[in-house]
Amino acid sequence: MTAADRFEDSFRLSVAPMMDWTDRHCRAFHRVLAPHARLYTEMVHAQAVIHGDRQRLLGFDASEHPVALQLGGADPAHLAQAALIAQDWGYDEINLNVGCPSDRVQAGRFGACLMKEPALVAECIAAMRDAVTVPVTVKCRLGVDEQEDYALFAAFIDTVAATGCTDFIVHARKAWLQGLSPKENREIPPLRYEWAHRLKRERPQLRIAINGGIATLEAIHAQLAHGDGVMLGRAAYHDPYLLHRADVSLYGGAERERAELLRAWRPYVETQLAQGVALKHLTRHVLGLFHGRPGGRAFRQVLSEGAHRAGADWALVEQALAVTANARRAA
Repeated sequence: MTAADRFEDSFRLSVAPMMDWTDRHCRAFHRVLAPHARLYTEMVHAQAVIHGDRQRLLGFDASEHPVALQLGGADPAHLAQAALIAQDWGYDEINLNVGCPSDRVQAGRFGACLMKEPALVAECIAAMRDAVTVPVTVKCRLGVDEQEDYALFAAFIDTVAATGCTDFIVHARKAWLQGLSPKENREIPPLRYEWAHRLKRERPQLRIAINGGIATLEAIHAQLAHGDGVMLGRAAYHDPYLLHRADVSLYGGAERERAELLRAWRPYVETQLAQGVALKHLTRHVLGLFHGRPGGRAFRQVLSEGAHRAGADWALVEQALAVTANARRAA
């Protein structure tokens, strides 16, 4: 399978862009867990890409491929410039955020509020597609606020798809721009997977990945019966082993033990420690590895209490694994 084929196939399983979570260290760990999945950065505003510290904002490890940059913004020219910069940095895909409902995003007139401006989104996507050769994709909601009409959602998709964009990641709930926090917007608006399913049935030429509330292997397969891909969000972060099981289930291979997977991440960790990165910035992403397993709480405790200390290194991880193994034997 060529690199291009692997990239296309990675659409079946991806990890959502999550602010403060899916940084480069998290993605490097997720790559160990899921060799075939598509990984997404945290959202970065186009202006930050153009004017900010690009090494800090855009730098990533080569092992992360296939990896996509998610951009925020609503100015077609700025988004096109940022997309070109990202392509030059080696990203495999550029994704436009049309789903984040935070106050900061609304104040900047981007994210979920763009669901009300399909023509502007189409203009942004067209400009980005003209600027780069890598795929440009959209992550959106079903609508915002009073929008309760499937036809309105479908019309939004059609307007954007008219630019030539074919890949849409649909968070299968709408967003309330007033009255709900970002956390509440991930939980309170009801999931309507059937809207994403219908969209795929009626527009088979589009590739639709489904996101929102998918937290089990059974749910992943259930959604793939109706769409082209599944994007895992917080489930992949809080229970990383689910991501590993999903990758094996969809792409083949044998499941590996949690401790084996964690040790496979050690070369990356050692490299980062040698560059001056504190262990706490790395291990915060693995705290859920033993989620629901005997010793899981002890694993988290050892890492949480020790990783912030000066000089903390891989030995602490081995200590956490040893405590976990003892608890598992005693269970």
